[in-house]
Amino acid sequence: MENSENQSIRVGLLEEEARKRKERLANLKKSLENKNEPKNNEDIVEKPLPKPRFKSYIPEDEGLKAELIPTPQPGDIVAEVEDQLKAGETVFTVQELDLNTLAPRKPDWDLKRDIEKRMTKLERRTQRAIAELIRDRLKGEQNIDLAMAVNEGARANAQIDNDEE
Repeated sequence: MENSENQSIRVGLLEEEARKRKERLANLKKSLENKNEPKNNEDIVEKPLPKPRFKSYIPEDEGLKAELIPTPQPGDIVAEVEDQLKAGETVFTVQELDLNTLAPRKPDWDLKRDIEKRMTKLERRTQRAIAELIRDRLKGEQNIDLAMAVNEGARANAQIDNDEE
């Protein structure tokens, strides 16, 4: 008896769940139908039909000929082509390229660039010192000819230039 009661309870629960499922489906169906249908007659607005456009068709009716789209006129192509030709004839000057920018650089180029300011100051100081040494030597040896002293100074400058390279 207990077995039949359990089965009847189970069947009752299954029937109850099936009934609830049917109610939910019916409610869902009604909501979808209501959503698709307009609620009021005011919501129904008739859209005007689009006006016909006659691009390649020439209508025979006089009323429709008023709706005919006029054929577009081609633009002045000759003037446009002349403008483009004039623009193409513009002479572009090629700037001379600095070969130093194209040539590969030595590995220490950045170090030389960084100390260049210091080197210019030192170069000025060395030139002053050389000039003073030459003056001192001229004062010490007054018997030496002035031309020889100038030549000696030129040789000293040349030697300094060779040392730098």
